[in-house]
Amino acid sequence: MSQAAVKEVSKNWPAGYAINPRGSGPTKEQVEAFRKFPAAWASDCLGRSTGSVGLNRYHPSLTLIAAGPAYTVRVRPGDNLMIHKALELAHPGDIIVIDGGGDLTQSLIGGNMRLTALRQKLAGFVIDGAIRDIGEWNDEMPCWARGINHRGPSKDGPGEINISISCAGMAVNPGDLIVADADGVIAIPPAEIPALLVRIRDQEAKEAHLKIANVAGTADPERFNAILRAKGCPV
Repeated sequence: MSQAAVKEVSKNWPAGYAINPRGSGPTKEQVEAFRKFPAAWASDCLGRSTGSVGLNRYHPSLTLIAAGPAYTVRVRPGDNLMIHKALELAHPGDIIVIDGGGDLTQSLIGGNMRLTALRQKLAGFVIDGAIRDIGEWNDEMPCWARGINHRGPSKDGPGEINISISCAGMAVNPGDLIVADADGVIAIPPAEIPALLVRIRDQEAKEAHLKIANVAGTADPERFNAILRAKGCPV
């Protein structure tokens, strides 16, 4: 759907409701590439000032790295009407990213919605809100959320799909590449992916060198001594 068509359709949307076309996202090759790199490396290469704050993982694996295009949803806290619609519309491999306002008084998704996501072959959930039925979550459907609550949601709306959102302190646009692991979640704009891939591969080599030096006890103390001297601290 063209932007002109979106604007024409939007005239008929009631306030607070919108279903927009999906954003242009990363290529399949880019998604596969980022499944090999920890979120922390991406964070380091992006200046250590981006990514989620305060989300917990609710699948068991400490080593799983999820990657995929962001399918964004903003809902009224405690209401999941538009999340159900997003589950219907999202493509295989998408990660549904939900701005639930950080509210923990009612859960937004649970075990039944997890089954729907599995059927749709989605790559995971990132939720600034609560989930429930945590005994059903496993590595088949990775999930990061703010917390847990047994209370179920309402299904009245409003809500919006494929818009720019804030999720756990992280700006996310439709189609951003989501990279998530046990350390947290990063959203990467598609335009930044090629340059970031170059930096993150350099970071991979740097990390390998540091590990060898730390194990062998050959790390260079001048790395930190130079910083201390520059600040006027005698070493």
